[in-house]
Amino acid sequence: MAYFLAVDSGGSKAEFLLSQVGTDQAERELSRVVSGTIKRVNVDADVAEKNLAAALAELEAATGVRMSEVQRTCIGTSGDSVPLVTDWLRSEFTERVGGELVIVGDVEIALDAAFQGGRGVLVLAGTGSNVAARAADGAIITAGGWGPMLADQGSGHWIGMEGLRRGFLARDEQRPTRLLEAARRLWNLPSEDALIEFANAQHAARYASKFAPEVVACAAAGDEVAAGILAQGGRDLAYLVSLLVERMRELETARMSEQEAGVFELPPVAIAGSILVNVEAERAAMQQALRERYPSIRFLETPADPVRGALWRAIAAGQARSLKA
Repeated sequence: MAYFLAVDSGGSKAEFLLSQVGTDQAERELSRVVSGTIKRVNVDADVAEKNLAAALAELEAATGVRMSEVQRTCIGTSGDSVPLVTDWLRSEFTERVGGELVIVGDVEIALDAAFQGGRGVLVLAGTGSNVAARAADGAIITAGGWGPMLADQGSGHWIGMEGLRRGFLARDEQRPTRLLEAARRLWNLPSEDALIEFANAQHAARYASKFAPEVVACAAAGDEVAAGILAQGGRDLAYLVSLLVERMRELETARMSEQEAGVFELPPVAIAGSILVNVEAERAAMQQALRERYPSIRFLETPADPVRGALWRAIAAGQARSLKA
């Protein structure tokens, strides 16, 4: 019997999963814990240490398994090439958790959650967005994900900002929309003029994503301006997917033999993140746009669960060593 710890270390929170693999090789999830972020570029060391210690203590209390009994831990994190992030994670987990430690990018664990080391495309849209693919030779390629000021198409931040921008454009066009009234109510502002002052007085990253649920609600209530935002977000994500599909086509056909030449199998597409999982209008728009370009493209029904990807990698790392031995 062996215990494995998986961690999805995000910017605003971290998710921990402790699992057990028995002598029959069957895997059983024991407990999940969500904590505040443990990413050092987002919080100082004291806060990160407190969040980590609390999460590990909660896992031990829920399962009766001591962290010293863990055989291997896999952490997926953005900034996996940043020493401040990785050095701190390596130091803290080595001190608090037994066994080996594997640190990889958050894109890798998300892909592993959907495809377990195989080829495919993952579209992630939550507060931010990113599209990643793994080709047949294992190469990982990405599109988008340049942050809220540069990209993040179809994300919660993007939806919130577009809600405000298109709301004011609709005012100029004298088109009906509930968006500005919804924003005024959300932030308890007395007027649209006060909303203009509020929106321009602070960094959009601090407030835009909070407006996304209001945009989704307006769209569901029949607001055409809001509905157009979600449709555009889906199409923008589909475009990023198409960029990666064509890059995969180039990579893979270049390596094909003469007998295989010209035969390219479309990769399956998976989704992850709160927006794509929960906002059906944006998800449907993305899938429709992709089907128009690639009629035979296949979508995985179950959303990817990134922390399960970290667990798969923690277990697979040991299996790979056994095969080599």
